[in-house]
Amino acid sequence: MSDWVLHVDMDQFIAAVEVLRRPELAGLPVIVGGRGDPTERAVVSTASYEAREFGIGSGMPLKVAARKAPDNAIFLPVDHEAYESASTEVMSTLRALPGVVLEVIGWDECFLGVTTDDPEGIAGIAQSAVLESTCLHCSVGIGDNRVRAKIATEFGKPRGVFRLTAENWFEVMGDKPTRGLWGVGPKVQKRLAGYDIRTVRELADADEGQLIAEFGPRMGVWYHGLGSGLGPAVVDSTPWVARSHSRETTFQENLTTTAEVQSALVELAGQAFDDCAAEGRPVVRVHLKVRYAPFETKTFGRKLPEPTTERSDVVDAALALGATIDHDREVRLLGVRAEMTMPEGGDGAERTPVRGRI
Repeated sequence: MSDWVLHVDMDQFIAAVEVLRRPELAGLPVIVGGRGDPTERAVVSTASYEAREFGIGSGMPLKVAARKAPDNAIFLPVDHEAYESASTEVMSTLRALPGVVLEVIGWDECFLGVTTDDPEGIAGIAQSAVLESTCLHCSVGIGDNRVRAKIATEFGKPRGVFRLTAENWFEVMGDKPTRGLWGVGPKVQKRLAGYDIRTVRELADADEGQLIAEFGPRMGVWYHGLGSGLGPAVVDSTPWVARSHSRETTFQENLTTTAEVQSALVELAGQAFDDCAAEGRPVVRVHLKVRYAPFETKTFGRKLPEPTTERSDVVDAALALGATIDHDREVRLLGVRAEMTMPEGGDGAERTPVRGRI
């Protein structure tokens, strides 16, 4: 028997939970986001498959989604408690499977570590168990490491199973654009294209030294390995240890004065600090996120002189960062993130340079 990594990803999770609560919505374009009002500033959390056919997807402004949506589209508000409850039931069901190590990586996805000669059989058992306990469907990617398992899931959606290993990696992924790799966003894709690296195979064949020169010693090696589907293979059930807490707000009306920005930062920084204080861990760094109208986002941060448990230190750091933004421009969104010291003993989970714990 061999060791396998299975990536379980719930199909249209948030929309599916809403349809379970409102069966009459089945088959309709369902869009969940914000307070469910497409005239307000908010983004799509999840769109049902029926809505995705109209080009509506997660992260899209609700106003844009409304312009794309058909007349029978249903807009619903986000209900965090309902999704947390459904997620808990899903993970409890999977955790109870015999011989499985479960690692939660999000509300609607997790890795399973199994030793078996029939990973597809285990995937089917997992799908059936989740469906029986929650009436929700999921897709499963099978891989010889976490990166390949995660990417494999996209080929299995919806409700399917797909295996992606070193054996068929280039057959499946070789001609795909680099954007199809886990952790490669549009900006990285553009930088790679500047070196005539556009496909996964071209990334695998690239000069690692060139990538290190462009992205640095850690990320350059990581991106080069991604071209061959390399990544960690251990599934770790150790609970996730948060590095930071953040709070952000999209304003229904742009902030136009320094006083408005400062007032918002005081509130957001205080909330982020309270989240950290609840864990009893000092704050070591503060980050500011600002989105100018119409939609340009900047992020920057600063390390504190020493770890602090004082709210005023975090608020003052946020205000100092706020003083550096362009006050001649209207502000659409503000966010404050507070990084904490790690607890005693740290977090021994195997990590990658991007996207946290995969």
